[in-house]
Amino acid sequence: MSLESGKPRVLLADDDVGFCELLSEYLRSQGFEVDAVHDGLAAIEQAGRGAHDVLVLDVMMPKADGFRVLERLRSSHRLPVVMLTARGEDVDRIVGLELGADDYVAKPCNPRELAARLRAVLRRSHPAAADPAPLRCGDLELVPAARLVKVGGRPVELTGAEFDVLRALIEDAGQVIAKEDLSRRALNRRLGAFDRSIDMHVSRLRQKLGPHSDGSPRVRSVRNRGYLYAATE
Repeated sequence: MSLESGKPRVLLADDDVGFCELLSEYLRSQGFEVDAVHDGLAAIEQAGRGAHDVLVLDVMMPKADGFRVLERLRSSHRLPVVMLTARGEDVDRIVGLELGADDYVAKPCNPRELAARLRAVLRRSHPAAADPAPLRCGDLELVPAARLVKVGGRPVELTGAEFDVLRALIEDAGQVIAKEDLSRRALNRRLGAFDRSIDMHVSRLRQKLGPHSDGSPRVRSVRNRGYLYAATE
């Protein structure tokens, strides 16, 4: 949070200046501080300074598109990112999630919806102080208060959304959780008819966590039902 005001500080990266001004005005009325940049290189520079709590990132920008910006940031930063994608462009949403975006909103977006998504992302990345004790399942340890995950003692870097999907799975290890329930518990929203967010977050979790020591998958899909974290003895 901004040290001066205690308000969450948003970096808005979009080359449409008028759109930025409209969003900025609304978000400020909702208690956010907002800075705006209008090309990808400026977004990389500003986000890299560590002065913001969340980045709203448009896919189509000059100098460096949103995917390149996200890829650069994820190589060294855990700043939460909400992608702005063209309505109906499912490929953009999938690629953004694969690269580590925490959430996405389709353009033209409803400012009220964007504000709600930002609050949800910020809640995930700034947990309450009275978080429960660490969760352990086999060689995996999840520490809610520190937003930390270790596998076999090795830290694993996760985005905020990935962490919360994993936390829900670990809390009910060995039990199937429906995708709709995972979306509500981890992303704080309903799952749309063609929404693949949960699938993409699970796919990235599988890549980052790797299999169990015996080669079996940690996160299993159960056809027409959902996902489960496969507990071991």
